Amino acid sequence: MPEKMLKEYLDRNRVPYHVIYHRPAFTAQEVAASAHIPGSALAKTVVVEVDHRLAMAVVPATKRVDLDRVKEAANAREVRIAREEEFSACFPGCEVGAEPPIGELYGMEVYLSADIARSKVVNFSGGTHSELINMAYRDYENLVRPTLMT
Repeated sequence: MPEKMLKEYLDRNRVPYHVIYHRPAFTAQEVAASAHIPGSALAKTVVVEVDHRLAMAVVPATKRVDLDRVKEAANAREVRIAREEEFSACFPGCEVGAEPPIGELYGMEVYLSADIARSKVVNFSGGTHSELINMAYRDYENLVRPTLMT
């Protein structure tokens, strides 16, 4: 079952979703392979620090976060990838490295790759290294209201 807080949030907001179970995997590309989906169809969450506050950058598993794009989208002065010890406590109930890209749950803004915004569906970690959430992109966008990185 996906992380409890995430599941309750999705259910409370009546967002239709499916859980994809896969063997434990720890990198985004391993997760995609284990779940039998293309890496381009998996949204990975990278925690970044934007002007001294934590945020999420969400990109396809096949891509790296472009910090300049995050900086531009956030209209920020400084952006860097956050260190694990800076954010792990912000995601109660989640395994480190399996953070779902649902900013409201964790008090973070979400900066989303335009590649993902062009998809009909979005797949992302359900808070564990063995589960993905699959939902319509439109439902994800309505729920999260991410800022697009162009």
